[in-house]
Amino acid sequence: MNEMAQKLERAEAENAAAFIDARGGEACWERIGGAWALFDGPGSPLTQAFGLGLFEPASAAIVERIERFFEVRAAAVDLEVSPLAGVGTYALLARRGYTPVELSTVLYRPRSETPEWTGAITVGIAGPKDYDTWARVSADGWMSEAPEYKDFFLDLGRVSARRAGSTAWLAYLDGHAVAAASLSIHGPAAHMAGASTVPAARGRGAQNALLAARLRHAWAQGCEMAVMGTAPGSASQRNAERNGFLVAYTRTKWRKE
Repeated sequence: MNEMAQKLERAEAENAAAFIDARGGEACWERIGGAWALFDGPGSPLTQAFGLGLFEPASAAIVERIERFFEVRAAAVDLEVSPLAGVGTYALLARRGYTPVELSTVLYRPRSETPEWTGAITVGIAGPKDYDTWARVSADGWMSEAPEYKDFFLDLGRVSARRAGSTAWLAYLDGHAVAAASLSIHGPAAHMAGASTVPAARGRGAQNALLAARLRHAWAQGCEMAVMGTAPGSASQRNAERNGFLVAYTRTKWRKE
């Protein structure tokens, strides 16, 4: 299972690193003790680390190096840690003053036949001329949850759409773009992210159509599995499980201010 966890965490970490590369400027990332430390600005949700304790045993020295990476950039230290890193890693973080602040469910689906979507929704890959549309649709979907972050979501979408190794996908209903999602491939794993549907089109199957299209694309590229993350017990998790995804584990985000 630890090998599986390495594949899942690598896919998410490399997906985030590709975003950092697309961002440019002061955004940066570094491998430290087998983990990925990523900086996208002090308040960005992408400013965090993945993989601690999975690729190399966690130690105080490694955690100190990761802490310095964030502290010199005036950012809180957020560490996404798989339970497969072991109870010793959790104990180390607790001794150093970290507290758990967030949980996420990591799911995967082994390669298997994926039927064509036959509903009213149509799906296509967004080209460069569609990136602004992709960013707008993505932001419109997320803004219903947090309208105060409109500019942040638009900016996030514009960078996400153009990152290397990733494809942006749009779902259309009656000729109008109503949902967005992305797919990035990292070795044997296809990382599914960015799922967002505008409020007026929810419940029409847009995300199921996007998921089916991305899975077929991933299998055609030779991927062995697909991976995604959701909030535990959320509608997104239930939808993923209905579409053949299995729960790998629940990951904990640890924070040191």
